Amino acid sequence: MSESPEAFGLRLNALLGEAGLDSLEPALVISFRDYLSLLLRWNARVNLTAIRNEDGILSRHFLESIACARRLPAGIKTLLDFGSGAGFPGIPIALCRPEISVTLAESQGKKAAFLQEAVRVLGISAKVHSGRAELLAAQFDCVVLRAVDRMEMAVQAAARLVAPGGWLALMTTGAELASLQAAAGTSFSWELAAPQLGSEGRLIAFGRRGVSLPT
Repeated sequence: MSESPEAFGLRLNALLGEAGLDSLEPALVISFRDYLSLLLRWNARVNLTAIRNEDGILSRHFLESIACARRLPAGIKTLLDFGSGAGFPGIPIALCRPEISVTLAESQGKKAAFLQEAVRVLGISAKVHSGRAELLAAQFDCVVLRAVDRMEMAVQAAARLVAPGGWLALMTTGAELASLQAAAGTSFSWELAAPQLGSEGRLIAFGRRGVSLPT
């Protein structure tokens, strides 16, 4: 990218301000600029995201992911981005919330390779699972899904990876929310869904898995 970090920061922080979110500090601005630059280069030869222009990536992917990172419930130490794709929202979460141990799960080899390179370039401590997320043996304090193929089936699999007392975060639309909540099962209690900033009709919903009591 030829754009200076200062100019990029003004552009991204203006979007955040319009959405009622606090500005990013200068070090984070540089990280997001590097992320965008890497994404644009890879997207020229690997289909990482259908949105290919800078403004669209900023207003849709970056804004939604930063909003998600800031809305995560307190106490989350481990998080799985189920079907991470180009790293949304997992990489922005790792950047904005470095206290959270993030795992990026992606079954498509080229996209997983991009995630590995992004983790290296950005110097974040996120882990990349190059394979199907549902095959992971671990459970997580939070599992987040956004724009995953066969979303209902993915939610069923993701629900099993949420630790007791943990959270399932769904970045979806109001029209799809009820069916996805049903797919998650009856062990989750849901908070009021919040609109996703910058994307008409999109929202984020957090469901908390119940803690089984000893018998």
